[in-house]
Amino acid sequence: MKSMTGFAKRQCNIDGRNYIIEIKTLNSKQMDANVKLPSRIKEHELDIRAKLNRLERGKIDFSISEEQLDGTIASLNANAASVRYNELKAWTATMGSNIDEATLMGLVLQQTDIWNSSNNEGLDDNSWAILSSEIDTAISDLDETRLHEGTILKEDFKKHIDLIEQYLADIPQYESERIATAKERMRSYLSDPAIKEVDENRFEQELIYYLEKLDITEEKVRLAKHINYFRSVMENEEGSGKKLGFIAQEMGREINTTGSKANHVEIQRLVVAMKDELEKIKEQLGNIL
Repeated sequence: MKSMTGFAKRQCNIDGRNYIIEIKTLNSKQMDANVKLPSRIKEHELDIRAKLNRLERGKIDFSISEEQLDGTIASLNANAASVRYNELKAWTATMGSNIDEATLMGLVLQQTDIWNSSNNEGLDDNSWAILSSEIDTAISDLDETRLHEGTILKEDFKKHIDLIEQYLADIPQYESERIATAKERMRSYLSDPAIKEVDENRFEQELIYYLEKLDITEEKVRLAKHINYFRSVMENEEGSGKKLGFIAQEMGREINTTGSKANHVEIQRLVVAMKDELEKIKEQLGNIL
């Protein structure tokens, strides 16, 4: 079992430049990858996105940043800097922010794409092979963090499932009392002096019909099966987050039906406790891959 939440960071030196690779993932129903790359690596974006498909699902923020290490002198692209300065100045004015010119200029000078470097061509095949390998390693590192967090969530699920099973096992001790109370209530009603005559056969038929309506045997059996199925999927199937969500929905239906038929304060208390544990499971299922 894996969580959809994870983080990884790698660093490598290639051709006098330091590359920092960062990947962060959060839960999402679909694959949603946001990729930020330096201009000299843009041509490899499709390759990188193909690698990220290993992560299957989730909101993915992937970035590579680069720093010059070999002392290469970069020259300012004055035209690009002017365009960027005017863009930022217009935008800050629109946002109602009063940023002084020195601060604004500092922000512009931090933009890597306004600098022309003598080493600004794309990566050669050997350099890309090194960076590509580091990206693969970063993805594997992130997958390990997902697996670790998934293991923690699995233990949490086990705790809540065990409690639901325990509350379910506590129900039968109250059922005979519940049936006896229902019979006594009906007998008490029929003892009213206003009711002159009671057909015992008809009474028994109505009583049986009424008790059948209160019977929760099927609900208990189905809930027990759902509990076992949840455990089996959790232990044996990868990428089971959605499936576990469907099983949890079915468990909720059986618990709700049991509550509607309970007609007994202690059984109602157990139903509320089961609902509480199931909600704790559902809250975390959205984080499971």
